[in-house]
Amino acid sequence: MENYKHYFDTNKTTWNKRISVHLKSPFYNVEAFKSGQTSLNSYELDALGDVTGKKLLHLQCHFGQDTLSWSRLGANCTGIDLSDQAIAKAQELAEEINVSANFIACNLYDVNQYVTDLYDIVFTSYGVIGWLPNLTKWAQIIASRLKEGGVFYMVEFHPIVWMFDYLKNPPELAYGYEQKDVIYEEYSGTYADEDATIVSKEYGWNHGLGSIVTALISAGLQIEYLKEYSDSPYNVLPGLEKTETGMFAPKKSLYPLIFSIKATKP
Repeated sequence: MENYKHYFDTNKTTWNKRISVHLKSPFYNVEAFKSGQTSLNSYELDALGDVTGKKLLHLQCHFGQDTLSWSRLGANCTGIDLSDQAIAKAQELAEEINVSANFIACNLYDVNQYVTDLYDIVFTSYGVIGWLPNLTKWAQIIASRLKEGGVFYMVEFHPIVWMFDYLKNPPELAYGYEQKDVIYEEYSGTYADEDATIVSKEYGWNHGLGSIVTALISAGLQIEYLKEYSDSPYNVLPGLEKTETGMFAPKKSLYPLIFSIKATKP
């Protein structure tokens, strides 16, 4: 991963800058979360069901709201994130709401240097896969941290969503569905607050569903399902409207916005 150090360092700097903005944003609604509101959505809640007493490893956890939401539901959670400032805030938040969870600041590809336990569940969600250049190693790490019979679950924005350049108005189809070349973007604000004064600089990679599924299978996991959804829990893409279920969808649904994968370790 040494060849990617510049990319990872740039992304870490951006995520460290974002944390103060995100803590204050309506998008994350931290005050409601402190009062007991969950940050989890129906897709992941329905998929994983009762997590009471289960050990859960949350990869790319940001400042830990979802990790702590799983803890509130009875799981024994560990959250991992690249941003050391996000992890520091996650630890502060856990103490403030008196919810137990373990948080570790490290690059995803270094997880096995910091974590040796085996878990019932490995979980990752929404805006995570695009920060990773190597899915083979990603899947191997997931498999190595699962107990026999353990479950991996991911819910993520669909690869088609990442083919558009959203800095253009209207969004322009600009990137490959399966693009190995790194994508660089620089813009003001963040998805949680477009008016924030910070400048986001980020490097990312596009991965198709075939690459994701193949990486997981090659790591020894058995795919239980791959599902695609037209509704997003988050209003972070242009032209979405709120539905009767509280989700967000375009007026004319031409492609999925979200996909989920559930897999087990034999």
